[in-house]
Amino acid sequence: MLAVHIGTVAELPYRDRTIRSAFVKRETSGPVTVTTLGLRGDEQGDRTKHGGPDKAVCLFPAEHYPHYESRLGRRLERPAFGENLTTCGLLEDNLCIGDVLRIGTALCEVSVPRNPCFRIGARHGATEFVLWMEHSGLTGCYLRVLHTGQVTAGCRIELIHRPRPDAAVAEANRVMHRDRGDWPTIRRLLTVPQLGAAWRRTLSRRVETGAAEDQTRRRYGPLSDTVQEGPA
Repeated sequence: MLAVHIGTVAELPYRDRTIRSAFVKRETSGPVTVTTLGLRGDEQGDRTKHGGPDKAVCLFPAEHYPHYESRLGRRLERPAFGENLTTCGLLEDNLCIGDVLRIGTALCEVSVPRNPCFRIGARHGATEFVLWMEHSGLTGCYLRVLHTGQVTAGCRIELIHRPRPDAAVAEANRVMHRDRGDWPTIRRLLTVPQLGAAWRRTLSRRVETGAAEDQTRRRYGPLSDTVQEGPA
């Protein structure tokens, strides 16, 4: 693992105002305790949409930085994606939902791919950023914490168990964002008990209704100035 990051809630510029967000994080050099709700010291303001046991830790591969730097035409300082862990070698096509990873002394489980939201576009001044992530599938993922422990920059990440090799994070991203009517793959993902609750609800509702959900608000943010948003 290359780096560990935590952040506190602050004002993030968004359109003609600001929103409360912990998207902007800072690198830590020493050991950080990992709890079932995330890294100690890493704040979350709206646990109905962000954080919580299924999204305790956000992992993002360093290999994706050049792709987005090319799209933006400028260098990105880490952590540019609000991630807790910047990693090397853990890509969406070689991670699966349910994978159990030992990270430092903590034991974590891959829960869901990251579902990018408008805060990424706000952070980088590009409203199309979410679409770039959806189309590329280069999103990173979230981890739940099975056993608490400590992580530090440079610690080893080890794959301990892979119960569902048929549930790659890349496949989940594909049917969520691009091939949204791939019913066989969606139904297969719904048989994975480790799939996070938010994704399970979305995909189950899609199967029940036969239609994909409206993604406008997630991609572009609230349309009303009265809406108060929490951190990413």
